[in-house]
Amino acid sequence: MAYPILLQASQPIPAGILMICAWTLLIASVWRFWSTCKAGMKQLRQLHNVPCHRCLYFTGNYHLKCTVHPHKALTELAIDCRDFKSSTFPVSACSTSCRKSR
Repeated sequence: MAYPILLQASQPIPAGILMICAWTLLIASVWRFWSTCKAGMKQLRQLHNVPCHRCLYFTGNYHLKCTVHPHKALTELAIDCRDFKSSTFPVSACSTSCRKSR
């Protein structure tokens, strides 16, 4: 009595179903990769709007990046900083230490 049930359960899965499963997984993977890249590009564009490197109060020092708002410096919170003052010469993180070593 159990033999016909086991024989029916042990039959291979039809190729059409396997092909549909494979294509579904492939399309889902490509879709996920595309949406992750799109979200990453959106985040990158937003981070390029951070004006800290052009600000007068930006020190370029790792320990104290900004003298006015050190906790907001170089983050998304600094995009609409009310204390932003434009600087004509942007300061890089290496500018003070590189001059001393020369």
